[in-house]
Amino acid sequence: MAIQVYFIGAGPGDLELLTIKAKNLIEKADVIIYADSLVNPGVRSLAKDEAEVYGSASLTLAEINDIVVNAVRQGKTVARLQSGDPSVYGAIQEQMASMDANGIQYQVIPGVSSLFAAAATLKTELTIPGLSQTVIITRMEGKTPVPKKEKLSSLADHQTTMAIFLSSSLIEQAVKELIAGGYPDRTPTAIVYRASWDDEIVIRSNLKDITEKANAAGIKRQALILVGNALDTRQAIGHYSRLYDESFSHGYRNKGL
Repeated sequence: MAIQVYFIGAGPGDLELLTIKAKNLIEKADVIIYADSLVNPGVRSLAKDEAEVYGSASLTLAEINDIVVNAVRQGKTVARLQSGDPSVYGAIQEQMASMDANGIQYQVIPGVSSLFAAAATLKTELTIPGLSQTVIITRMEGKTPVPKKEKLSSLADHQTTMAIFLSSSLIEQAVKELIAGGYPDRTPTAIVYRASWDDEIVIRSNLKDITEKANAAGIKRQALILVGNALDTRQAIGHYSRLYDESFSHGYRNKGL
């Protein structure tokens, strides 16, 4: 059975950060459903003239599924666009379950996460040898709970690089939990609002001062919080990978041969 439904990562915002595969599928799709509260509306310009285009911000899961199932029954190809990469807070698990229940073949197309767009904006490597080799992707507990062992105060004990999604409106509480969990209040911290968009805003500070600066900038949504020593380029000096070290041998470069 041919694939008729594609769950597509539409990237962080900049249309040029769409993958080639995503662009090709959008251009060919008969039906496009996109997260219009988060995805660049410019994706509509890629659709063919006869394509049906729906914004999903005001739709329920049942309504989205009905559009997809009805389109498939008519032999149409559906492109379901999610912001960033669908695997991170993409809410596609329940949509894929509906496809499975209806016997519909589908494929997931990865996209550029806002995390990686933010790191690019900050010119930061998230995994600096000797400072942090782990990135924790998480969120604050809000209307949607988090497992008890995944509360920020528990995760903070590791003092890794941490990317906190969906939490800019709760930044004051997030900072309290991070400090209570073990991060020093001088830990480098950044907020990136709408990474890669034309109106992108970047705030660099530390845990102690980041709340005040975020509030002063009026940032309450669509922003990623990044915490960790890897964000401080001064601390990163000298903490270099051995990959290109002339004294280090590996499978593709044997020292002395």
